Amino acid sequence: MLLGGAGVARAATKHKEPDVTPSEDLMREHGVLRRVLLIYEESVRKLSAGSPLPADVLATTAGIVRKFVEDYHEHVEETQVFPRLQKAGQQMDLVKTLLAQHQAGRKLTATILDDAKAATQANGTERRAVLDAIGMFGRMYRPHAAREDTVLFPAFQKLFTPSEFDRLGERFEQEEHKLLGSAGFEGTLKEVEQIEKQLGIHDLAEVTPR
Repeated sequence: MLLGGAGVARAATKHKEPDVTPSEDLMREHGVLRRVLLIYEESVRKLSAGSPLPADVLATTAGIVRKFVEDYHEHVEETQVFPRLQKAGQQMDLVKTLLAQHQAGRKLTATILDDAKAATQANGTERRAVLDAIGMFGRMYRPHAAREDTVLFPAFQKLFTPSEFDRLGERFEQEEHKLLGSAGFEGTLKEVEQIEKQLGIHDLAEVTPR
């Protein structure tokens, strides 16, 4: 039986992907960040153990951090999230700390990018600098993302009515495609998955205790 116009519309609505709110969008981007931290940790483990590490892994991963985390995700926070909380007089101390950590993170990423290739080829000053930068990056960004997810983003969402938040979500989506291109979030996720496969950490079942 063929569906009429109304039936087609109902069917399309039924199968439409649910909209992602701005808070959910930011939190799933933190999921990418956490997977990047796992890549960094595995890279450190291999280097520290003297195991081979593909020469491009650190540079590619740090490039994802630069483009996706810093130039996109943190840009959205700094232009859309933090100013609204500051204007409302909310979470002022937390926002100040988060902004300082964004700047510190960019310096650590620059160190990793500068010495990434040398770190895989020699056990010298460059390797030590990269290992130290990765350690500091993870130590800072795990609590950074956790505090945003549990404190900052809920406070941010309370500033809006549901309809206002929906409209802001559309703005976030436009910014995503403007800064990341047509592939957007999904394209970055595929890049991360490829690196995970390179390192052999893509199979989630492998970390299940037996």
